Amino acid sequence: VSLQIIFYEDRNFQGRCYECSSDCADLHSYFSRCNSIRVDSGCWVVYEHPNYAGYQYILSRGEYPEYQRWMGFNDCIRSCRLIRHATGGSYRIRVYERPDFGGQMMEFTEDCPSVHDRFQQREVQSCNVVEGAWVLFEQPSYRGRQYLVEKGEYRRHTDWGASTPTVGSFRRIMEF
Repeated sequence: VSLQIIFYEDRNFQGRCYECSSDCADLHSYFSRCNSIRVDSGCWVVYEHPNYAGYQYILSRGEYPEYQRWMGFNDCIRSCRLIRHATGGSYRIRVYERPDFGGQMMEFTEDCPSVHDRFQQREVQSCNVVEGAWVLFEQPSYRGRQYLVEKGEYRRHTDWGASTPTVGSFRRIMEF
């Protein structure tokens, strides 16, 4: 199965397009703006800036006819990566109230629409992704800035690219 994501300059899959089947650190030479995306297979994270920086957007298979559909803040997409741990198998994440896995810890195997309701904290200072791939959202109900965390240890919020430790919700990234 070849994994593929297709970027279009204009809304509704119009204008110049670029088909991509692997990680790409700089998409700028292929298109100047991105207003729609079609994901044929795989789960992808697309970034606002080259070299996997800036706003992150997690996309699973489907059609996104305008950038608001992937919760985009603008039409700027400059790099993309295939999410390798979105297998649909088992999922396990441990979140901590302090950096370096300190303080209160809670383990989750399911999506969490409100971190504050379940964890009694408004901040997640560190986390350990034991299994699967997850997306952390800045706000409850899967809204706001998104951050991909794959299998591994994240000793502080800057390790997943956040400027603050505010995590409102998180969910599993699944290949459909």
